[in-house]
Amino acid sequence: MGFDLSSIEDYVADHLKMFIMAVAGLVIFVGIIAVTVFFIAVRGNEQTMVPDVTGKELTQALLELQVKELYPRIQLRYSQTSRDKGLILEQDPRPGQIVKAGRRIRLVVSQGVVVNRVENFVSRNIDEVRMDLQTINATAGGTPLLTIREPIIYNFSSENPGVILEQKPLQGTEISGPTTLEFVVSRGRENQTASVPQLAGITLSRALELISNSGINFSFTIREKTGSENGETVVSQSPAAGTAVTLTNPVYITVTNPDNLGDNEIFGLFRYSIPSNPYPLPVRLDAILPSGERQRLFTANYMGGEFTVPYKLPYASILVLSMMNRELYRETVQ
Repeated sequence: MGFDLSSIEDYVADHLKMFIMAVAGLVIFVGIIAVTVFFIAVRGNEQTMVPDVTGKELTQALLELQVKELYPRIQLRYSQTSRDKGLILEQDPRPGQIVKAGRRIRLVVSQGVVVNRVENFVSRNIDEVRMDLQTINATAGGTPLLTIREPIIYNFSSENPGVILEQKPLQGTEISGPTTLEFVVSRGRENQTASVPQLAGITLSRALELISNSGINFSFTIREKTGSENGETVVSQSPAAGTAVTLTNPVYITVTNPDNLGDNEIFGLFRYSIPSNPYPLPVRLDAILPSGERQRLFTANYMGGEFTVPYKLPYASILVLSMMNRELYRETVQ
């Protein structure tokens, strides 16, 4: 009895084809299962509601998040009162939102106030204290933590002008929230005087140098020169040199116009009314030239009132008046 070789080959081929199809089907099935598991894992079917932890202690908030299978991302921030130190100030996402388990929740935790006690301000300069408080309040954010009660009380004393003589609250007082500081500040000696320098007969530039260092109050006027007078020169002053004047009484100074001016150059008198100060404060007049170069024209300690300074500058220069490094006013020369 003989074997039909072609029948055997057909049989093997059919079974091999079925085997290959079975293996391919198994591979496809396994792939489908793997993809399904992957997307289930990515999508995360388990969802949870974000609890309200604002205003709670950090430890309590962490426990509540753990129960919901949520994880914290903590940020620290100074606040306006020491009473909320360690409490949750903010949270994101908001309470009640539905999120996937495993989500990170941003928690802003209070560090309390940036300072917790009033320091000693006595014997310090009031202007330096103002700058320090600006830094403290900027660090705290929100409502200023420490503010100065205005108007400040100024008394005559042997201390230099601007020195703090008394403070309230006293040093060491605990700060529990926004606090107002009350200061008594020195305005210097009563009836303090300065000696008037010799100005008549000297150039304007030299006169400005002497005035800057003398501490006197001053008021400039400009007029045309007459006879043999020189241009840009002080031709009169009142009171005379050597006179003792109080810081509120101005010395009147008259200056002549220049002999000649360059092309597009202007000689004029800068005027600006500065509010009265309890004591002389540093004032600066600068010029920004058309080229962009900045030029210092004059500096002095000034009590306030009408501030006048002669200038000779190119057309379209900008005059900038500042007090204590804070710009008060600017105008264009024209």
